[in-house]
Amino acid sequence: MNLDKDMQEALLTFITESCELLQDMEAGLLELENEENPETVNAIFRAAHTIKGSAGLFGLEHIVRFTHVVESVLDALRGGNLAVSTELVAALLPCCDHLNSLVRDVADGKLEEDQNIADSGKPLLAALQPYLKTPAATETGVVYRDHAERVETIAGNAIGSGNWLLFLQFNENCLRDGMDPLAFISYLTTVGEIVDITTFSHAMPDAGNMDPESNYLGFEVILKSEAAKESIESVFDFIRDGSLIHILPLENRIPYYVELISSLTEDNAQLGELLLNSGVITRRELEEGLNAQQAQAEAQQLPARIGEILVDRRVVQQPLVNAALDKQKEIQNNKIRENQAIHVDADRLDKLIDLVGELVISTASASLLAMQARNTALQEVNAEIISLVEEVRDSALQLRMVPIGTTFSRFQRVVRDVSKELGKDIKLVISGAETEVDKSVVEKIGDPLLHLVRNAMDHGIERAERRTERGKPAQGTLRLNAYHSSGNIVIEVSDDGSGLDRDKIFTKAVERGLVQPGTVLNDQELYALIFEPGFSTAEQVSKLSGRGVGLDVVKRNITALRGVIHIDSAPDQGTMMSIHLPLTLAIIDGFLAGVGDASYVIPLDRVVECVELPVDDSRDYMELRGEVLPFIRLRQLFRKNDSASRRQNVIVVEHLDLKAGLVVDRLMGELQTVIKPLGKLFSHVQGVDGSTILGSGEVALIIDVPTLLRQMVFPGNAL
Repeated sequence: MNLDKDMQEALLTFITESCELLQDMEAGLLELENEENPETVNAIFRAAHTIKGSAGLFGLEHIVRFTHVVESVLDALRGGNLAVSTELVAALLPCCDHLNSLVRDVADGKLEEDQNIADSGKPLLAALQPYLKTPAATETGVVYRDHAERVETIAGNAIGSGNWLLFLQFNENCLRDGMDPLAFISYLTTVGEIVDITTFSHAMPDAGNMDPESNYLGFEVILKSEAAKESIESVFDFIRDGSLIHILPLENRIPYYVELISSLTEDNAQLGELLLNSGVITRRELEEGLNAQQAQAEAQQLPARIGEILVDRRVVQQPLVNAALDKQKEIQNNKIRENQAIHVDADRLDKLIDLVGELVISTASASLLAMQARNTALQEVNAEIISLVEEVRDSALQLRMVPIGTTFSRFQRVVRDVSKELGKDIKLVISGAETEVDKSVVEKIGDPLLHLVRNAMDHGIERAERRTERGKPAQGTLRLNAYHSSGNIVIEVSDDGSGLDRDKIFTKAVERGLVQPGTVLNDQELYALIFEPGFSTAEQVSKLSGRGVGLDVVKRNITALRGVIHIDSAPDQGTMMSIHLPLTLAIIDGFLAGVGDASYVIPLDRVVECVELPVDDSRDYMELRGEVLPFIRLRQLFRKNDSASRRQNVIVVEHLDLKAGLVVDRLMGELQTVIKPLGKLFSHVQGVDGSTILGSGEVALIIDVPTLLRQMVFPGNAL
């Protein structure tokens, strides 16, 4: 299938929207498992229906066929023919995964059905079949009700082939006016086939009181016709005055019109227009309904909604009005989303960030030249440009910020599936989902979080019987939390399980030669050992863990993101893993310092203050307002052999509960800096976060403060 450029762009939009809708479906299904909510059911159904309709536009029949079955089950659920159950959710969730695979195939350019993927979908469809065998709308008859009485049931096997129900009560004087009711019924055969007809005589008086020129009969007609409702209605134009004529879709045709209403593509969100465009009401019926609504308003009554009026006037059934209301809400929500957000290709944002980074470097160079030229006017103009560049930088970075809740919500499914696999009852509690972080960070944090979540469920949270013995609730709790702190984002993965076993960790470390027997380690030193490659305290290997692969990957990935992990654990109370990450990986505010002929950048959010180092003080610490402040001498760390300046300075930095002083020769002030990676050759270098280019063209290293502080307190175990 060859698509032109416009269709290719539309297809990309379909792929993006389908992936979002499938995420919403999965989240909705998981929510249903905990709490049944009709709005959630409707939202899931609309998502499936939208995917099916959009796939049909591109001729993706394999997606349409699969989604149609899923949609049918959801429609039965929405209509009350199915009850929400764990088994139903378990059958529908894999269907979301399969649809995601089908959409991903389309994204890879495979517009035709892949047989392997198709075969994998067959068991999923088979699992849905029991839910499709729900009681359908009755085919043995149609019941019509008016204000006074119930009209008898029409029976007949042929009724199922009809699609319109007509209730006709011609006015009493029609015979005197020369109108023959049977002639009008006969004329119906010009627009369709009369499948069944029933005559009602309940209004006929006794023989003695009967007027031979008066009409007492009513008729109920089942009509099979492809004609529009308006054409059927026109048959009775000459006999309408004083008559009751109602034309409704048969009950077994209501699902068809519900689907038709849902598939409407117009932007008009007015309820009456939606019903009119679907063909379930006519223009005359809509206008009469609007006139009745206007009359109520003029009579200073609280006017009824148009849907209620149309149902009361028996021109449309309530399920069709409900479908139109759902469609109305969908159109309104789509318009709100369209007005509030647009999809921007991530590559374009990356290009923008790169350009802003180069602009930051250029403005720094211009500022340096203005200072060297001692041109006051130029310095003032440059200062204004720098201020504008800062605003552009902040705005550009803000474009890349996305709520981390999208990543968190994916773990609802993980927790559900893994807890069932482990035979444990575990709930996931999410907080801080609105916390925003750079998109590049979100993309790279998913795998580390997955390892931590699975590890907490497998090793941390006990089985229900063990928890009960310890006086805990049988259901374990896993928490994901996120918040901003000092220019960083903190992500917490915590559980209320058994906590880390200090003795078991130490014993395993001794066995592997990581520590010597009798070594005294504090909590953080001991906990750091679990991130060593191949380290595991599991007594047996399972599908989830036990081989010591996972936490070392977490450490490596977090370090690559310039982040650190902090562990808190208490016996029988649980464990918390806190991941501290920079908000963005592109541009930071820094503090520039010099050591000999080299320059270094310290992230500004780590800097507390700057003080002067006492002259001729050779100690590796100093007293600062009653506290002992240890030193890290950058000259020694980076092996600078030139002589130190007579007056040195101390930059006080901190991370978590650790504080130290960085001894430097010169303080050179604040600056914006673009982080450049060092490359694979220098990836093993500890204490360096990257590099940047200064306005003078000089390359300056960016100091990794958390790693330096960890190295100082726990040598060899920096996290």
